[in-house]
Amino acid sequence: MSLKNLNKYNDWAPLLLRLALGAVFIVHGAQKLFGGITGTTGFFDSVGIPLAGVFAVVVALVEFLGGIALVLGVLTRYASLLLAINMLVALLVVHLKNGFFVSNSGFEFVLVLLAGSLALLIRGPGKIAIQKE
Repeated sequence: MSLKNLNKYNDWAPLLLRLALGAVFIVHGAQKLFGGITGTTGFFDSVGIPLAGVFAVVVALVEFLGGIALVLGVLTRYASLLLAINMLVALLVVHLKNGFFVSNSGFEFVLVLLAGSLALLIRGPGKIAIQKE
């Protein structure tokens, strides 16, 4: 079997990426929004983020609404841009100093979310989306 046969499924690749990333961002955003924004605010304050309360709400909304946008395939590039910025800040401010491995709060998971967001920013939603390319 040749792997070239998989080319006929190219349109499914962005959908799979959107669904996986979207689900992760929805859950993490919901955790922040509905699980108590005060915990996120306290954490942001502890790592020196100014206006921690404001940015906690902004990050929670970007993750939750951005995740929904990815799953539906609407405003995909805009959502991906905001999510990529969010992950870049998380990587640089919180996770980079902890090394690579997620078991030590490292940046490996955030790096994957950043890369996926950038891939969708560049590629767009694909053909299987509510809002086509």
